[in-house]
Amino acid sequence: MTTLLLVFLYFIYIGLGVPDSAFGAALPAMRVELGFSVSLAGVVTTLISLGTVAASFFSARIINKLSTGLTVALSTALTAAAVLAFSFANGFLALCFCALPLGLGAGAIDAAMNNYVATRYKPTHMNFLHCFYGVGVVTSPLVFSLTLNGAEGWRKGYLIIFVVQAIITALSFAVLPLWKKVKSANEEEFDAEPLLLKYKDMFKVKAVRAVWVAFFTTCALEFTCDTWGTSYLVDKGLSEAAAARYITYYYVGITAGRFLAGVLAAKLSSGKILVIGYSVIAAAVTVLFLPVPVEIKGYALFFIGLGNGPAFPNLTYVLPKDFGARASQSLVSAQMVASNLGILLVPPLFGVIAGKTGVKIFPLALAIIFVLMIISTAVYFRLPKKPFESEKQ
Repeated sequence: MTTLLLVFLYFIYIGLGVPDSAFGAALPAMRVELGFSVSLAGVVTTLISLGTVAASFFSARIINKLSTGLTVALSTALTAAAVLAFSFANGFLALCFCALPLGLGAGAIDAAMNNYVATRYKPTHMNFLHCFYGVGVVTSPLVFSLTLNGAEGWRKGYLIIFVVQAIITALSFAVLPLWKKVKSANEEEFDAEPLLLKYKDMFKVKAVRAVWVAFFTTCALEFTCDTWGTSYLVDKGLSEAAAARYITYYYVGITAGRFLAGVLAAKLSSGKILVIGYSVIAAAVTVLFLPVPVEIKGYALFFIGLGNGPAFPNLTYVLPKDFGARASQSLVSAQMVASNLGILLVPPLFGVIAGKTGVKIFPLALAIIFVLMIISTAVYFRLPKKPFESEKQ
């Protein structure tokens, strides 16, 4: 039963990744048909992120009321409805209307599943879970590459993605009894009433503050590379098509990094896996400063993804071990807020600065983010940690 549920969770995480890259893949054709500017496209992505942050903020209490399985099922249905609405959008305002529910659904799924896997499965499974997210992210561009030349174009692409999400939604409701049958290794611990911690009480704990910064920076690094990597490579002399290809390699790197981390987790602790990943990032960021051919810099992005890919799942996995399973849902929900704030704030901030300096500062920006990531992670692992025994630590 446990294995069957795990396979289903992997399938859900593929579905979680597919819509995340859909808007970017459809954007060029969508802008032509609906007639809005690139700057307005940023409003849509911001609304998606705001929805994700809002869902993450309240997810611990929602999951406590509804259960993990029902939260995942309802959130998947909301995501499917939002994707379907995108396919019928007739203007920019309609896209904005679709964006918030898409973010809300994704944020609730992410918080619920990360905690469930972190408390009930091995670190290998946590890394593989996020590896399957990468499979989903890579899938959307492939779908749109097949549909954009047809008569229905990007709308057909969204309809195909909706079919995938609808199938996952149906399965989510069908397997609800399975969630109840799966027993944890320590049943008494998971049957205990979860602690619904207040943000101000979590903030008082130094280790919690440190890990929030670590999550903020790892996601800031990931999405700054995603958003601005193409522009940087074009600025260095690559064609737009070639630069886009290297960004695809970057996401392949993230997926490969999580797969390799899943394999290594059978032998190494999460901390050691993070050290290996951070070492790879350090070498790759250094290459961006060197006077090497631009193609080498493109491959450096692959290695940044390879090293950074394991950071999120392994930082997530240690939380219930360090602070106790009863407090883990509140902590995971809070780290999702920190992560999504990194996604929401840092790439646009880089865009504002690059508007004045040019994207040539891309390596420096990554280096600064990475240094903060190293410091916060090191501080987290050095600080003493103990389980939350009540809703006030």
